[in-house]
Amino acid sequence: MIIKRVVSEELLTLPEVRDVLNAIREEREKAGVELRYEQRRAVEHANTFAETTGPKSREMVNELLTLEKMKLDIAVKIASLCPRSKDELRSIYAKERFTLTDAELKTILDIVAKYI
Repeated sequence: MIIKRVVSEELLTLPEVRDVLNAIREEREKAGVELRYEQRRAVEHANTFAETTGPKSREMVNELLTLEKMKLDIAVKIASLCPRSKDELRSIYAKERFTLTDAELKTILDIVAKYI
């Protein structure tokens, strides 16, 4: 696939990617064009691992961004992975130069639990 130019760029959560890929799949099915192998695998992966809807995941990102020590890329990763334990959440923050307290971890997990 040859890309001529990038029109726009933004971070998407996995449920939002699933919605976009399913829209492309439906559009191609109507046109009678079959998806390539990579596209089929991407749709399958997104359908398997996305745990919430696209709008709910974006609401989760927006709520996570109100917290201290939260960056957009981490909020998107949390909304995509939907961690259920403190250990899973710590693995997301492993590359950061700071650690979260148990209270901060619990707050983030409470927000995640509200949306799944």
